Amino acid sequence: MAVVSKKIPAPDKVEIKTALLSVFDKSGVVELARVLAERGVRLLSTGGTYKAIAAAGLAVTDVSDVTGFPEIMDGRVKTLHPKVHGGLLAIRDDADHQAAMKAQGIEGIDLLVSNLYPFEDVRAAGEDYPTTVENIDIGGPAMIRASAKNHAYVTILSDPADYAELLEQLSVHDGRTAYAFRQQMAAKAFARTAAYDAMISSWFAEALKIDTPRHRVIGGVLKEEMRYGENPHQNAAFYVTGERRPGVSTAALIQGKQLSYNNINDTDAAYELVGEFLPAKSPAVAIIKHANPSGVATGPSLVEAYKRALACDPVSAFGGIIAMNRMLDAETAEEIVKLFTEVIIAPEVSEEAKAIVAKKPNLRLLSAGGLPDPRLPGLTAKTVSGGLLVQSRDDGMVEDLELKVVTKRAPTVQELEDMKFAFKVAKHVKSNAVVYAKDGQTAGIGAGQMSRVDSARIAGLKAEEAARAMGLAEPLTRGSAVASEAFLPFADGLLSMIAAGATAVIQPGGSMRDQEVIDAANEHNVAMVFTGMRHFRH
Repeated sequence: MAVVSKKIPAPDKVEIKTALLSVFDKSGVVELARVLAERGVRLLSTGGTYKAIAAAGLAVTDVSDVTGFPEIMDGRVKTLHPKVHGGLLAIRDDADHQAAMKAQGIEGIDLLVSNLYPFEDVRAAGEDYPTTVENIDIGGPAMIRASAKNHAYVTILSDPADYAELLEQLSVHDGRTAYAFRQQMAAKAFARTAAYDAMISSWFAEALKIDTPRHRVIGGVLKEEMRYGENPHQNAAFYVTGERRPGVSTAALIQGKQLSYNNINDTDAAYELVGEFLPAKSPAVAIIKHANPSGVATGPSLVEAYKRALACDPVSAFGGIIAMNRMLDAETAEEIVKLFTEVIIAPEVSEEAKAIVAKKPNLRLLSAGGLPDPRLPGLTAKTVSGGLLVQSRDDGMVEDLELKVVTKRAPTVQELEDMKFAFKVAKHVKSNAVVYAKDGQTAGIGAGQMSRVDSARIAGLKAEEAARAMGLAEPLTRGSAVASEAFLPFADGLLSMIAAGATAVIQPGGSMRDQEVIDAANEHNVAMVFTGMRHFRH
């Protein structure tokens, strides 16, 4: 049975007479304490916060003097006491609560200023198990939740960003806070502790290798409100989870307009794809449109990689996202700005490149500070009606697989390299996916079709269009390797690939008709390799 409320109406304005300040992040707390003291507010505090306030020459009372109990166990126990929680939770207009406060010598606390141990930072830094556990805050969340529950009478500030608004409230309302403000701060406080607990529970599941915990919570912190979502009639916001994976969530916006919902989605897709290619091996560029690559290439230089990626489908590249695995240099920037582009993202950007891109003020330029590691584990999630689908990140790498030649003819060294290149790209193409590649360059990409045959045909048609645009005698698919991200269920898909000019095929295998497909490959002297791993992407 639910707890029954006495339905005592909350007052609109509540005077701040006593404040408890207990924070890990001490940004602005001394300045806040000084203003409160000037207003005659009694200050209570703990540990390092107490020392900082006292050192500023302000009158402040140690919580231990209020509770009559010393801080013990390395600070683990200091505010977990009835005189603290009673002061936060007491309903001031309830006669029974008033009697209990009087009987136990409990004084009301009208304002709590508290933030939490930096568990997120400790986890991200990869500290050892005992250190990470030690940075799980207990007293802070308990006080924050108590104050937030009793927001009818208590103001809770869990974020230094809200100090200024509190002072504005006190100024406008003569030392009081309005009920609407207390409600907003309570909502923010509960969201903060929920996200904090979500991070802790996720860490435990990861540390203990619990793949499917009974409760799965994903928390995020608002990074920015967006003008709209996928479409103008949809509301949207961008939240970051705290995962320190280089990419759109951690990147610095050097210039350009705010990224839209679709920009963020496409930029993430582009940067995750280009992260597949080691910068030490060769420069790589990926051009993305609507979360699918229109062209991907490596080259002897970054500018050559860009030109080769663009050549695959110069029409679709218009208004796209460009990602690279090396520092954006001036020569590459000069080429990119010739084309209308929405976003450029790179691990770093040279000063010369910044100056060149600055000539296009609406072009968003992001510096990510590193590349995402395709082998690094993690989680991805998407919503469905009434639920979440959560899975481990697709960290499969073709270099780690034991490739099996299943045809009479084995691939040449160059075909094998192109196969691997194509399979890396296919991993990032919406299913059904077919990718042709030649000499480290995509020659044609077919994405998101209901039939794999159609994906193969579309990729071939795109290649023919690109060849005509470049004045080539034949499309790049002639003599190319082709990748399918899932098995070929029938020989018809293979025959479409062969018709486009492919001479080598890489696919997972595993169809009931594998032999039929292998026989067709042998008949046309096409080399085929099975990976044993598929890369569906929906």
